[in-house]
Amino acid sequence: MARRPLIAGNWKLHLTVAESTALAAAVAQGLAQSPTAAEVVVCPTALAVAPVAATLAQSPVGVGVQHAHWEDKGAFTGEISMPLAKAAGARFVIIGHSERRQYFGESDATVNKRLAAALKHGLTPIVCIGETLEERQAGRLQEVLERQVRGALAGFTAEQLRPLVIAYEPVWAIGTGVVATTAQAQEAHAFVRGLLRAVVGDLADEIRIQYGGSVKPDNARDLLAQPDVDGALVGGASLKAADFLAIVAAAR
Repeated sequence: MARRPLIAGNWKLHLTVAESTALAAAVAQGLAQSPTAAEVVVCPTALAVAPVAATLAQSPVGVGVQHAHWEDKGAFTGEISMPLAKAAGARFVIIGHSERRQYFGESDATVNKRLAAALKHGLTPIVCIGETLEERQAGRLQEVLERQVRGALAGFTAEQLRPLVIAYEPVWAIGTGVVATTAQAQEAHAFVRGLLRAVVGDLADEIRIQYGGSVKPDNARDLLAQPDVDGALVGGASLKAADFLAIVAAAR
């Protein structure tokens, strides 16, 4: 079935508030000049979410946060909650990015808890999965993806997971300039869709699976043409309006 592509920019720890609003305005202007059928989202730092959301208020571009806690409030210094993100104007939340797993102790169990909180508060969750280079070379790709998918989705009904987005990001391709081949991407995405079918049944045909990992204007069209690749989670290339808009255009 046809799934609407979702192109999301993860700005990571980049850009001041002023730089973020300027980039958001440039993206909105570019899309006004060249409309797209894709859904487009930008995920600035937490400090810039509210001003970016205000900048994009008259635009179809959505806003997301890069991370949020599973508790609504409490003694969690340095965290933000799903309700705070939503109140600031976010509609999406990235959950379980490999950098959160690598540097900040994110696990399949905490991904599961964050997913529950996102669904509770009506935020669209972008749940990240992916294998390291060592895991791929050891032939553990499917084992790792199955553990991550089943761990993230444990305890939910299919109907609860209707808003779900999965982002497959091979860790060895994130920020390295190395990108999975179209065949590698499609193979992984097809396997993940099979896992989803085992968990949520026919809803698996509706859930979007993004590809992430050094997506650029020159490789986006081939990647996005794959039957099970339903968009992209874009890192470095999303920090330049022209590059990000070119990736969005490739999703038409």
